[in-house]
Amino acid sequence: MTDTQISGPQSLVPHLVVAGAEAAIAFYKTALGATELMRLPSDDGVRLMHAELLVNGAKVYLHDDFPEHRGSHGETAPSALGGTSVTLHLEVPDCDAAVKRAADAGATVTLAPWDSFWGARYAKIRDPFGHSWSFAHPLPGAPG
Repeated sequence: MTDTQISGPQSLVPHLVVAGAEAAIAFYKTALGATELMRLPSDDGVRLMHAELLVNGAKVYLHDDFPEHRGSHGETAPSALGGTSVTLHLEVPDCDAAVKRAADAGATVTLAPWDSFWGARYAKIRDPFGHSWSFAHPLPGAPG
């Protein structure tokens, strides 16, 4: 499967709110190898109402933060909240390479790659838009 193919319906799609959707799309392309599937600009011509990316074979939706609509929708970018309570996890062929790619693109490494007790090489980053991501690959000999 290539990064532009989806093997079937995806029953759970993360939907990220960011301050600067256009810059976030550029970051995710560089840092995560994302492919942009579509974007829908807002009426103001500056922000994006909706965009769809393919990351590691899965769809991810995102849109700009719209502070003027927070009362009706309740969605807020991590930058306005001071953090996030969610980590998006990616199973990758090489955890160390994935972390380096993300860090080189501007992510902050929050947990350097390490060999976990559960049998995975594991690490975490925070992207420039405040979202937390983790990467892992199975260690040799780890159960399935």
